[in-house]
Amino acid sequence: MGCFFCGGSNKNSQRNSSRESKKPNHCTGADKVKVDLNVNGNKEATSKDDQLSQDVKNLNLKEASNDGAVHGYREKTFTFDELAAATGNFRSDCFLGEGGFGKVYKGHLDKINQVVAIKQLDPNGCQGVREFVVEVLTLSLADHPNLVKLIGFCGEGEQRLLVYEYMPLGSLENHLHDLPPGRKAIDWNTRMKIAAGAARGLEYLHDKMKPPVIYRDLKCSNILLGEGYHPKLSDFGLAKVGPSGDKTHVSTRVMGTYGYCAPDYAMTGQLTFKSDIYSFGVVLLELITGRKAIDHKKSAREQNLVAWARPLFKDRRKFPQMVDPLLEGQYPVRGLYQVLAIAAMCVQEQPNMRPVIADVVTALNYLASQKYDPQTQPGQSCKGSPPSPRHVGNGTQTDRQM
Repeated sequence: MGCFFCGGSNKNSQRNSSRESKKPNHCTGADKVKVDLNVNGNKEATSKDDQLSQDVKNLNLKEASNDGAVHGYREKTFTFDELAAATGNFRSDCFLGEGGFGKVYKGHLDKINQVVAIKQLDPNGCQGVREFVVEVLTLSLADHPNLVKLIGFCGEGEQRLLVYEYMPLGSLENHLHDLPPGRKAIDWNTRMKIAAGAARGLEYLHDKMKPPVIYRDLKCSNILLGEGYHPKLSDFGLAKVGPSGDKTHVSTRVMGTYGYCAPDYAMTGQLTFKSDIYSFGVVLLELITGRKAIDHKKSAREQNLVAWARPLFKDRRKFPQMVDPLLEGQYPVRGLYQVLAIAAMCVQEQPNMRPVIADVVTALNYLASQKYDPQTQPGQSCKGSPPSPRHVGNGTQTDRQM
């Protein structure tokens, strides 16, 4: 599902191509970690030898030691020829997928003897240099097992490529929607594991990174899966530094993906950490229901997942109607009530009613630890009746009840 300008058309296949007009935030090497991600690359004359270096220089994204050596990145730089060779000159059989940034290819880099995923910027695509540089910066500062690892990048002339660790199971979207014949749906335990891991990645961005970051593009297609369905957040081109001090929000042009974009952000342009919480709630609903955030193939009443789910939240007798039919009844009733309570709170229309990510992580870690065995715990025999979402006031209360 593509991205779009949330405040305008709801065509989910288009990302707004206009760019934010704020000027770069200059900093010294010592202040490197405080650099604002709300930046634009200089569109004036740039180096013909290494365009990326010029972009980075303009944005003050790296620091130099006394001997002039660059120490701003952990990541490697690759030449375009190296990346072309790694993918067989971007052969069609190496093609993995395509998004707003461009096409993604699987390749093997002899230089590091590693299978990688290589994302190539489409110069005529929806995203541009700003997203490219912001993603490099964000992942240069980040280090967490639930964030995709950026191995390196290339910026020669007009070429822009990002090199990531290869995630062999693809995106969560591929395991939830439009499954090909013969592919088995992921089970309840795996869904809870993915939800908890994605929440931990978001918690790192909100609470552990310095400066804290608002993801702004959380969706199933941006959650990649490694061996054992280990989830990692990816695609940080829309990331923003969150509000600090006594500020409550960041004012910005509304960007995101239709169906995942928080209504308060779409209407006001005021971006907060709770904007990400809403998006996470939509992803959680997709994991529970197997439905898409927006599905134009369904009737008008059921096209928007959150709008369809809200009236059902009010009657626990209807909770089984919300479960993905592909689970074939193999889920714990109590666990279903609890995870629906979390999802319902995350997609509250009022942002101050949504929980903070730390509370979501606590609740989902607990649910992921409660392994469901359909042989010994048939769904209909689970005991206990946890409160429905309408009886849960906030994240802390949910944690106590779990």
